[in-house]
Amino acid sequence: MNFKTTRVTSILLFFSIFALAQSTNPVLDLFPQGTILHSNIAYVHDTLQKHKLDIYLPANAKANLPLIIWVHGGAWMMNDKYADMNYMKNTIQALLKSGFAIASIDYRQSTQAIFPAQIQDCNLAVEYLYQNANTYHLDRNKFGIIGFSAGGHLASLLALSQNNGITTFITPNAKKSFKIKAVVDFYGPSELISQAMAKGGIDNSKSPEAVLLGASPIARPDLAKIANPVTYVDKNDPPFLIIHGEKDESVPPNESILLSSWLTLSGVSNEVIIVKDAPHYGVLFDAEPIRLKVITFLTKTLQ
Repeated sequence: MNFKTTRVTSILLFFSIFALAQSTNPVLDLFPQGTILHSNIAYVHDTLQKHKLDIYLPANAKANLPLIIWVHGGAWMMNDKYADMNYMKNTIQALLKSGFAIASIDYRQSTQAIFPAQIQDCNLAVEYLYQNANTYHLDRNKFGIIGFSAGGHLASLLALSQNNGITTFITPNAKKSFKIKAVVDFYGPSELISQAMAKGGIDNSKSPEAVLLGASPIARPDLAKIANPVTYVDKNDPPFLIIHGEKDESVPPNESILLSSWLTLSGVSNEVIIVKDAPHYGVLFDAEPIRLKVITFLTKTLQ
């Protein structure tokens, strides 16, 4: 085989792999035409499917771009890195058209491993993105994070604990070089005991919070405190945009109001938006006024 034939074969193989990645991604059609996809990147050297992430870049991206890290919800026990995108498709398109890259990360579910496995995975994923930023045209100095429900909890926890030296949130021998500069928290729990009390104060060992911790938050307030984002609020934290549904049936809006109060007391810039008539998730969070708030906030803080 001569050089020319080898080169042609390599090019065809590249495009075959690229086409396969596109065909196996169930949400790629939600993105603007021409979006560049890097699919199922392993951020840990193991075989776990949950230790993978996807990167979406605007078409023809060349310069290093500010990155939005997408953390899915699902009560810490279900869903994957494609979750929450279907009802946020307009926001996704607006992010890429505004010059942001998106990295959607997966993490181990609470039925696979209890806390702090989930936040350890998030730290590993973001560190991978930081260390490989140039490879994927990412600006390592402009990382923001957006999370939904359980993902909102993890996004907030990751950002708030990044300057507190919490070694249990990092796996042995792992690095933590990155810095999160902005947080968008969609209806994430901020205090697991108050979340449990809002459900009647029942010591329920089968609740999502109990499965996450390995015990009810009411029975083990010490474990709940470690997992609470509000535990780590201080004056050096990044700005927050917090968005919650008025009629959220799973996470009470007071969870977001409480987080905002702690941030305000510490002098951290934040805003809370309570979306009228909105439930726990859905297209009301993708409405134009909310979308514009998100894009404006991230543009101001990252660009």
